[in-house]
Amino acid sequence: MTYDRNLTENAWKALEDSIIYYCDRPVGTVAARDPSVEALNYDQCFIRDFVPSALVFLFNGQTEIVRHFLIQTLKLQIKEKQLDFLEPGRGLMPASFKVTHENEEQYLKADFGDHAIGRVTPVDSCLWWLFLLRTYVKATEEYSFAHTPECQKGIRLIMELCLAARFDMYPTLLVPDGACMIDRRMGINGHTLEIQSLFYAALRAAKELLLDNPENAKINQAVKNRLEPLVYHVRQHYWLDIERLNVIYRYKSEEYGEKALNQFNIYSDSIPYAQLSEWLPEDGGYLAGNLGPSQLDCRFFTLGNLVAILSSLTSEKQSQALMNVIESRWDDLIGYMPMKICFPALKDRDWQMITGCDPKNRPWSYHNGGNWPVLLWLLTAAALKTDREEIARKAIHIAANRLLKDEWAEYYDGKNGRLVGREARKYQTWTIAGFLLAQELINHPKYLKLISFA
Repeated sequence: MTYDRNLTENAWKALEDSIIYYCDRPVGTVAARDPSVEALNYDQCFIRDFVPSALVFLFNGQTEIVRHFLIQTLKLQIKEKQLDFLEPGRGLMPASFKVTHENEEQYLKADFGDHAIGRVTPVDSCLWWLFLLRTYVKATEEYSFAHTPECQKGIRLIMELCLAARFDMYPTLLVPDGACMIDRRMGINGHTLEIQSLFYAALRAAKELLLDNPENAKINQAVKNRLEPLVYHVRQHYWLDIERLNVIYRYKSEEYGEKALNQFNIYSDSIPYAQLSEWLPEDGGYLAGNLGPSQLDCRFFTLGNLVAILSSLTSEKQSQALMNVIESRWDDLIGYMPMKICFPALKDRDWQMITGCDPKNRPWSYHNGGNWPVLLWLLTAAALKTDREEIARKAIHIAANRLLKDEWAEYYDGKNGRLVGREARKYQTWTIAGFLLAQELINHPKYLKLISFA
């Protein structure tokens, strides 16, 4: 699949220009290079943002930058328990880092959310790091790298952090609002789908990469114990289709005991049945955005659903149903720029109460129903995994017609994604990398096995 030569060349040049060097070695990419606005923290390398860039580099044989990124971010991981509760927990990876200079020496300065807008905790960073480590060793066949004492300890610490004893009874991870790609207040605190999908992928990566030795024995057993309950829980309780909707519609509340059907005490009046019964295609379904006590968030969150397909958190039947929703509700989820981060947007009083009147997250903008080109690579990967290549090709074609003209915008506004985001950065690196990666996956489907789980 080829496009105008100028488009691809421009994308590659922009990606290479975004590379950060540390001690004369490539170590990551900046979030954006928009010369027209203040950098803020867009001049840093974010772990989640770098993943599509890293995959593009890997698929093109540029392994050095990915290796150095993994090594240096592993050094930034918190290794010891902190006495001060204001310090990051052991095992946590930073949200981002930047190269600083002092007395002619270079240092990497990490941000664990203590400098971020809203002071959000980067729960997803360690999960994305583990995903990338697995991809790196599969692409390079350098399994010895993952088996080094440093990497083994890093994996153990991530698993210890995720599998620690906590005030929770579910196999999912309990996290605060803003703990993932949606890093502003959007009502996703609790057991948000994006984190559960990444958590499952990280568990599977750890299962593959951790050596079978006495040092890893407890963690290996804990990983094994968590996988099956997590899959059952998500497939059973997060799944929404017409059949499931009919069951929830007739739920009785205030049930008690082990045999209760309405285990989470979901009140039927909290579910938007009228809209869902019209919006859901007969052969479609998807994973709800969140689940907890008296809470079933029926918004469609794209990243969590697509990662669920890639990691096989969804069954084969559910994966096909999910792609049916994307295909049937193309105008809502794809529109003029693939693809919408969540649907529908929060409006009116819901927007005021849930986002705290966040002007950046007004309806159909940014994280509240905005369209994000970076999601194109995940859509392409999910489409290939489900043998729905035509969906990916159509989406890539839409993106190709606009991205260069719009100077690789960060996100798009409007219900159909027709407007460049009001506060969107230009030359956003993961927008560039997402497009290049989607092309690589279409042109070389063999790469899919490096980023997916059977």
